[in-house]
Formats: sequence, structure tokens, C-alpha cells
Amino acid sequence: MNKCLRIALTADSSNDFLYAFIQKHARKLGLEGMAQMIDPKNNQIRITVCGSAVDLDHFIDLIHKEATKFDLHSMEVEPFLKDKDYRSVFRVID
Repeated sequence: MNKCLRIALTADSSNDFLYAFIQKHARKLGLEGMAQMIDPKNNQIRITVCGSAVDLDHFIDLIHKEATKFDLHSMEVEPFLKDKDYRSVFRVID
């Protein structure tokens, strides 16, 4: 069963986190969606991600596991209804 999540987080090493970690693992797990820096000054990132419940759980676990490496200060996860067609791709928006 597919579901979608919206994840808001704050990380000190935001660009490395977005490109080297988030995009890599989202693609590896076959997830679709996007990640975007919404407040560069405060390193706030919003991730919109859709996929199977199992893959999304694994994705969240990976973020938690790497939290200390990327200095994650906060993370909020909430379900949402898919509002766009991501065309089976995960993108990082600059």
C-alpha cells in the first residue's frame, strides 16, 4: 500500500544532507517526491515523499540513524494526501 509523508527537519549540514543522503536513499528505495530547502538561513528542509509503507518506514529509520552525523536538530513527520504527480522520481529543488 502506498502512502505519502511530509517531513520537516533542521540540519546543520543541509546541502550535504540533501544531496548525499536524502536523494541517494530515496532513489535507492524507489521513493518519489521532492526535497527542498525552505529556509536556508536556518537550514530548514521540507521533504515530500511517497512510496510503499515499508520503504517509507525504512527511509525514516535511515534518517534517524544518521541524525548525529548530519546534526539534525528537529524532525517532524506527518502523513498527507498526494497533491502532485512526481512521475516516479525523487528531486532536490534548489
